[in-house]
Amino acid sequence: MAQLLPDFKIPSRGDKEITLGELAAQHSGLPRVPSNLLPKDVADPFADYDAAELKTFLAGYQLPRDPGAGYEYSNLGFGLLGYALAQLEHTSWDALSSEKIPKPLGMTMSGTAFSDAMRTHLAPGHDNTGNAAKNWGFDALAGTGAIRSTANDMLRYLKANMGIDASPLAAAMKLAQTPRSDMSKTMRIGLAWMTTRSGITWHSGLTGGYRSFLGFTADGQHGVVILSNTAVDIDDLGFATLNPRAPLTPAYKAIVLPAASLDEYVGTYKLAGKFLLKVFRVDNGLFVQATGQGPIPIFPSAPNEFFARAVRASATFTRDPDGVVTGLVLHQNGDRTARKLSASEIPPELKEIALDAATSGDYVGRYQFDFGAMLDVALKGDHLEAQITRQAAFPIFASGKDKFFYKSSTRNSTSNAMAAVRSSRRSCTSTDAICGRPA
Repeated sequence: MAQLLPDFKIPSRGDKEITLGELAAQHSGLPRVPSNLLPKDVADPFADYDAAELKTFLAGYQLPRDPGAGYEYSNLGFGLLGYALAQLEHTSWDALSSEKIPKPLGMTMSGTAFSDAMRTHLAPGHDNTGNAAKNWGFDALAGTGAIRSTANDMLRYLKANMGIDASPLAAAMKLAQTPRSDMSKTMRIGLAWMTTRSGITWHSGLTGGYRSFLGFTADGQHGVVILSNTAVDIDDLGFATLNPRAPLTPAYKAIVLPAASLDEYVGTYKLAGKFLLKVFRVDNGLFVQATGQGPIPIFPSAPNEFFARAVRASATFTRDPDGVVTGLVLHQNGDRTARKLSASEIPPELKEIALDAATSGDYVGRYQFDFGAMLDVALKGDHLEAQITRQAAFPIFASGKDKFFYKSSTRNSTSNAMAAVRSSRRSCTSTDAICGRPA
């Protein structure tokens, strides 16, 4: 790697350097995204991230583990891989990828840049709330997801990978598909391609308003391409198409409930230990806030039944014989019951402290989560507001140095949730409880 980019300082650990194979197999030790990814437009996060910023990040990054030691999905790693290969050929990723893949396979409607014909056939993207989403652009990290394509072209790519159509890339494709390392107890990974224990070889991806899935069975008899112009997870649909025993997430359709009835669900629910789910109302909708995480909207599919669009999760609210809401069942990677806490059981609210305007200004900026979303902190008059990508902005209140919390008032209750902001580093992390698995 260092030989391909002599002007870069590539992170290493001891005497172990990152190889191209480790980048391709997601075992490089690099993070999901670089911490200096601070886009001018959060709706188009990679467009202005250039080679100079990539070089700066790599020079200052320390690997948390040896290269090759463990799996960790890294968009940065694949972006770096594409950049390095383009430098090796003294060309751009656009030219290199077009020459090496679409051209030999006759994929005339694929590439990183829009042709006039491609733009004519473009299906506009939508976020997980159904609103229009911006098409992402890429600079130095184009290797992470800049290629655009059509269903017909992707079927050509699928048939070549399955060996149905003769291809000059057959040997390279077979090499890429061959598992090299473990991802988990049930999944292995080759060069980008992942293989399940049941033998399904697959990959999926997303950009702002789109999702994709491509996979095929070990016997080469079944394959599927799914392209969606909404940012809703479709992996389960891909697996269910290839394996009749694979679970399929129900398709939910939002309905409208009387606004007053939403107050019945407002409250704090204890999921496990100190992990709480706080349900609160904003205007005519409900939000759920898990301990240590940002709020996400939930939508009714039936009385007592709600689902999230931002993540693959739903909840059933339970009632006692008198019709009073007493708990919920969270449906996410199984079913987990949460009891609704009484007012006396709810932990005491955090106490707000005053910050002067100068100190508040220290926290203004953009903070990058490790799963790709952005937290925008802005000074609004005499208070700070925080907004996670494609979600509503909420005021945040200081409870101590570098410690802030949300405070969302409803008619009958007030819910609080912790948010930590550190002024010395524009990055954040989040756990995966009721927040989705990053794609």
